[in-house]
Amino acid sequence: MSDARSNILGRLRAGKPDLPAAATPTQIPLASWDTQGRVEQFRNKMESVRAEVHVTPRDSWLDLLRRLVAEKQISNLLYAPDGPLGDALSQAWKSQDQSPLIARTAAVDEWKEELFFNVGGAVTSTRWGIAETGTLVLWPTPEEPRSFSLVPPVHFAILQARDIHDTFADLVEQESWHRGMPTNALLISGPSKTADIEQTLAYGVHGPIELIIIVIAENNAFPVT
Repeated sequence: MSDARSNILGRLRAGKPDLPAAATPTQIPLASWDTQGRVEQFRNKMESVRAEVHVTPRDSWLDLLRRLVAEKQISNLLYAPDGPLGDALSQAWKSQDQSPLIARTAAVDEWKEELFFNVGGAVTSTRWGIAETGTLVLWPTPEEPRSFSLVPPVHFAILQARDIHDTFADLVEQESWHRGMPTNALLISGPSKTADIEQTLAYGVHGPIELIIIVIAENNAFPVT
């Protein structure tokens, strides 16, 4: 070691302050809600950033989705036929003359122009929700890639009320992320938004302009809207 380096390190060590012994960690009260409270907190947070949240019984969510698609005049709705919602969605429009559902299983690069310019909306499953911050947690797969929730202008997200956790820390612990971290977890807290240097807020610049969440509650578990 050179003399110059030794001198520098010596001065640094000599000037190092004595650190006090570690204090007792501060106890921060954690958020805690029952199922209904988690849904209400999740909804309030999401609606505060202009997301649309509907709570519905399990046996009515497909009817609600069909109604919303019709009201918003979405001509085609991208979905994953091999994803968690595939069979239910296929059956929902099976008896109708015209179905808005479209499916694409090829690599995104092969139909990128259609995805960016011709798809009106998409519907995806979600793995979990976070009540404290109003956040959806998606775990994209090859069958249901992240582009479904990031590109189309309208994103319908289907969430089970029982899968809403109090906090992100609760989610990580209770779902045992330490045993298998997701390679591509996607956290969504509202529709896409950005602001320019003058702080003018704009929606939909980098992703969906509308985020519509259908929360499925166990029938008669608590009031639905």
